[in-house]
Amino acid sequence: MTRLFVKLSLPLFALALAGCNATVNTAGTPLADRPVADTPVSGKGEATAKVHAELGAAYLQLGNYAVALDEARVALQSQPNYAPAYHLMGLVYMAIDDASAARENFRRALEIAPNDPEFNNSFGWFQCLNGNPQDGLARLASSARNPYYRTPTRPYTNAGLCHLRQGNDTAAEAEFRRAVQTDPANRQAIYQLAGISYRRGAYSVASSLLVDLHQQGEPTPQSVWLGLRTARRLGNRDAEASYAAQLRGRFADSPEYQTMIQGNYE
Repeated sequence: MTRLFVKLSLPLFALALAGCNATVNTAGTPLADRPVADTPVSGKGEATAKVHAELGAAYLQLGNYAVALDEARVALQSQPNYAPAYHLMGLVYMAIDDASAARENFRRALEIAPNDPEFNNSFGWFQCLNGNPQDGLARLASSARNPYYRTPTRPYTNAGLCHLRQGNDTAAEAEFRRAVQTDPANRQAIYQLAGISYRRGAYSVASSLLVDLHQQGEPTPQSVWLGLRTARRLGNRDAEASYAAQLRGRFADSPEYQTMIQGNYE
């Protein structure tokens, strides 16, 4: 996996625990399938727990893991069975590579709310990373299908990454395409589609995807390096020189730049 994969994978599940309070039941889906964080609170204890869980999620995204855990614990003191707090603890322990503690807390969250799509997205990705891709992919598919889940692009992308870890580019491509269909600005999915196209020899497709990617936001060393190698394959010397200049000027400390100056293009 590239370093872009590592950098972009965490936000797929480490999102703030707040959400909208939709109350309409669609497609016959029971209200129990709504994300717990999107349901109205019932009582002061749960309201306090929600506030602390949301605050902890914000600290998690900032990389302040100790404070995130503290906020989760305070949430559980206010409401002992508040599932989003256990989910938050699972995310924190996952981020610091404590698989045992992460698994325990994800499971506790899912015992309380087994059909919560956010919990299943997080635990599904965890399972993919920890030797149980079959269960992980099933949970990710369930999460993506939930009509109450506002960001299905997350489990679609995680499923694509899970398939990539299994060496299945075809299945991964299908998931990344679903991710982009639900969110055209999903840069992780676009980058991965470009990589799959490159490996398949569809260099023009890869080049077009990378142009779209770089129009949406700042390039990374990984995306520029892929662009450079794609341009070489297409014989586009101007584009190759442009990508090389970007690596040299903006990412001279990156492994990709070191690989380029060593002439290792594959």
